[in-house]
Amino acid sequence: MAKIRPPKPKRMGRGAQKCQRCGTRDAVIQKYGLYLCRQCFREIAPLLGFSKNR
Repeated sequence: MAKIRPPKPKRMGRGAQKCQRCGTRDAVIQKYGLYLCRQCFREIAPLLGFSKNR
């Protein structure tokens, strides 16, 4: 039997940051220190003061 090693923690690249709200690792917005995935950002953007300028 082979030894099972735990996966190495990612330090750099796309999967290194997690969403603070849901924990997913894809499409994380890091600008302004948000660290939210784009889906969570769309849900709470008005509460944070962001708006669409259209």
